Amino acid sequence: MSGRPTNWAGNIVYRASQLARPGDLAELQELVAASPRMRAVGTGHSFNRIADTPGVLVSLAGLPPAIGIDPDRATVTLAGGVTYQELTAQLDAAGWALRSMASLPHLSVAGACATASHGSGDANGNLATAVSGMDLITADGEVRTLLRHADGEQFRGAVVGLGALGIVARLTLDLVPSYQVRQYVYEGLPAAMLRSHFEEIFASGYSVSVFTDWQGSQHNQVWVKLRTGDGAGTAAPPGPRWMGAELAGQQVYPVPGGSPDHATEQLGVPGPWQERLPHFRAGFTPSSGSELQSEYLLPRQLAAGAFDAVASLASMLKPVLQITEIRTVAPDDLWLSPSYQRDTVAVHFTWIKDPAAVTPVVAALEQVLHPLGARPHWGKVFGTAPQAVRALYARSADFQQLVQAFDPGGKFRNNFIDRYFPAPH
Repeated sequence: MSGRPTNWAGNIVYRASQLARPGDLAELQELVAASPRMRAVGTGHSFNRIADTPGVLVSLAGLPPAIGIDPDRATVTLAGGVTYQELTAQLDAAGWALRSMASLPHLSVAGACATASHGSGDANGNLATAVSGMDLITADGEVRTLLRHADGEQFRGAVVGLGALGIVARLTLDLVPSYQVRQYVYEGLPAAMLRSHFEEIFASGYSVSVFTDWQGSQHNQVWVKLRTGDGAGTAAPPGPRWMGAELAGQQVYPVPGGSPDHATEQLGVPGPWQERLPHFRAGFTPSSGSELQSEYLLPRQLAAGAFDAVASLASMLKPVLQITEIRTVAPDDLWLSPSYQRDTVAVHFTWIKDPAAVTPVVAALEQVLHPLGARPHWGKVFGTAPQAVRALYARSADFQQLVQAFDPGGKFRNNFIDRYFPAPH
């Protein structure tokens, strides 16, 4: 193999002996059956070794990008290599939508769901909660179908599967009728106001994000996204001054130094859901990849304590932090979802691309956030000890058994899975 592949950020060089890009399902099945070790890689937008393998690293981007909408069931079925950018334009053109999207539309749907990636909104679960069916290519190369209504607990264990059960060849997602969104940005939110009016701020829109660098007495920006036309999650738009913050009079960008032209349209201009729910326009790469990311998801009722804990490290954060995004996520019943059975506040950190400088800051964050029940995002940079991670998930032992049942030979295992979910003895 000439030149080893890397993840999107370039901080991970994959150890794979082969990079494969099958052109159809039959070729994928043959490849899986013949390979002793294998992992799937989506768009590479993970920041740790969750997708690494010493064997075959397989990309599904070469599969036919099949997308089939079933209007009677309000579902869409898509191939495992499809990205949100590819999916959402087709959905909207057909009059359908997803309930939620992540901050950027460049992610593969299968990869985002396998790691429980999420957007924001008090009533919006993570992206994996939309999954109602999945086809896995298991270790013998056969297709195994799991359905929400038929496979119960096994399905709930497999959806956020971290790539450990097989290769996700196909997904079926729930849909809602298409809708439009208006987006407003407020600047200079007093930090004290976020603590005292947290519930009101995050209930003010269909999707709300707070951006902050934790420096001084104000948070940088609040992004408020309002659905139009059907009353769903639409409070009246806030006024020119709200919660002590000022309405931005021009297009802004959430990360300092970025171009406002690359952000999704603001200033209350209505537009299709897929062009407003993300923060970053589909036509632009969100950044050069010169960043690392971490995220911790905590019980919502402990939000104020979490903010105080992070703010106590402000001087330590300053040299290495680009921006933090705070969001809310609704609870769900997926075993390895960081929002499993609890209303959640998610605190996301975009770092400079300097692992040596970032690592001790991540350790300090985890020291103050772990006592609050912080679950790290599976695809980001974190250092929480394996036993401590497993203790955060009531179904972790069940997941270990599920992996063993689906993949007794360990074809889809790697160091990441062995570390956090070792094979039962």
